[in-house]
Amino acid sequence: MGEISGFQVGVMGALFLSVASSVSIVICNKALMSNLGFPFATTLTSWHLMVTYCSLHVALRLNFFDNKLVDIKTVMLFGILNGISIGLLNLSLGFNSIGFYQMTKLAIIPFTVLLETLFLKKQFSRKTKFSLSILLLGVGVASITDLQLNTVGSILSLLAIITTCVGQILTNTIQKKLNVSSTQLLYQSAPFQAAILFVSGPFLDQCLTNQNVFAYKYSPIVLGFIVLSCLIAVFVNLSTFLVIGKTSPVTYQVLGHLKTCLVLGFGYTLLHDPFTTRNIVGILIAIVGMLLYSYFCTVETKRKQDGDVSSLSQVREKDTTPLLVSHVNEESKNPLV
Repeated sequence: MGEISGFQVGVMGALFLSVASSVSIVICNKALMSNLGFPFATTLTSWHLMVTYCSLHVALRLNFFDNKLVDIKTVMLFGILNGISIGLLNLSLGFNSIGFYQMTKLAIIPFTVLLETLFLKKQFSRKTKFSLSILLLGVGVASITDLQLNTVGSILSLLAIITTCVGQILTNTIQKKLNVSSTQLLYQSAPFQAAILFVSGPFLDQCLTNQNVFAYKYSPIVLGFIVLSCLIAVFVNLSTFLVIGKTSPVTYQVLGHLKTCLVLGFGYTLLHDPFTTRNIVGILIAIVGMLLYSYFCTVETKRKQDGDVSSLSQVREKDTTPLLVSHVNEESKNPLV
């Protein structure tokens, strides 16, 4: 029971860190890009990952965690896939309307469920699927404003969905199959993610913004916000791997939509973004879906734990029964005279 409660505390801590850091970095990046005019999202992400790797390297030197070597090909392909996923999501946002981009993010959950069902043989109950449907409906009502389709944008969105789903499933699978922690996996994969975005980032940003990141005039306040964004990103990246490793890719996406609702709320409160009745209704529907998802997952987890305990007790009974039977048989073979 102590191990289970400790695990639950770890999960809650990872969830809280993910929500707090993600909402913080969205607000920071919104101020940096919208208010200060720094539009280079992909290049900024490469800086995030480089700072994350450097921070983890310092932590390793200070013995905060132990490094565990993983097959270099696995880590390299995993890191490159995640880097491509980030680039495709940014391109999807650039070539599509905001409404269609939000639809792309919503599609990640059902596509993840489909992939895990087909290839990992994972079962999702009807109640879980029902709660996810309510969640997606609520987020859609709250965040989708317009839907404008184009061929290039649709192809980029489809590729972004596929790479994001596969990357998150691999994040969970690698940690469990190879018995590596989230910190160890992030430490080894971050350089590859940073490298591919560092090379492609300036080109992608120039395609999307018609501006050159190297020609940008960096004021002290812009540099300050970039440093703050990179520091927050360390916790964002670490909590992402923690949550996916301790829960599942679907749960991480559910958490992501909670962040969307919180960002909408904070945007209205702190940044005075426009907020309508539709936003409020959508957020409330999404919260109902999240609560139902959490409740059904808790019930299913408890049922599995009870099943494991009962099966363990049956195994013990089977192990002890032959000893008693053999002892009785020996007594019957050698009766006292």
